[in-house]
Amino acid sequence: MAVPLVKTLEATPRPLVVIAVGDCALDCGVFRGGYGVAGSVGDIVDVDISIPGCPPDPAAIVEALRGVTSR
Repeated sequence: MAVPLVKTLEATPRPLVVIAVGDCALDCGVFRGGYGVAGSVGDIVDVDISIPGCPPDPAAIVEALRGVTSR
C-alpha cells in the first residue's frame, strides 16, 4: 500500500496534514518484519501528527484532531 499512499498524497490538495494513528502506522506493530510490510507510514511519507496506541485512546485521537484546526 506504499504506492497508493504516495499517489493519494500527491493528489490531495494543499495544505494537508498526515496523521499516523495507532502502533501499526507508527512502527508496524505486530506486523513488523512481515513480507508485505514496507515500513511505517513515516518511512513512506512525512507524518505531521503521531497518535500511539493499540488501539489508540479515543481521547488522544480527538485531542490530535482538535490540534489540527488550530494550525
